[in-house]
Amino acid sequence: MAARKKKKKVAKVVNMSGKRKTAIARATVRKGAGRVRINHKPIHIMEPELARRKALEPVQIAEAMNRLADVDVVVDVQGGGQMGQVDAIRTAIARGLVHYNGGAEGIDEELRDEYLRFDRSLLVNDPRRKEAKHQMGRGARKKWQKSYR
Repeated sequence: MAARKKKKKVAKVVNMSGKRKTAIARATVRKGAGRVRINHKPIHIMEPELARRKALEPVQIAEAMNRLADVDVVVDVQGGGQMGQVDAIRTAIARGLVHYNGGAEGIDEELRDEYLRFDRSLLVNDPRRKEAKHQMGRGARKKWQKSYR
């Protein structure tokens, strides 16, 4: 007598990352109740308010397009400063939602176009980095003062 193996239904989970300066955010998007958590805390208790508003931008756009009702987003962020982390968070969330809502074809074109129309940095990492200090000066561009000439 052969025992039948039950097929487990695999839940769709999308992992995406976003970067800004030295901050790295990793977002996990899965089926849920519409909760968004940053480092195990609800996004709505994030301070300062400006940072919270900026981090919520991709969530609000997705909500307006009815793409967030049954989705939980968990973001782990490390490195960088406060605003660098916020930019990394919003990039990771936006990328995760675009790929999660895409279905079999991979990406949700409608949501992607709306994000690009709003702000390109929602989907594209900012490549700018701090310029290194060079010799003959106190910083990247400043030079020691000369007394001759």
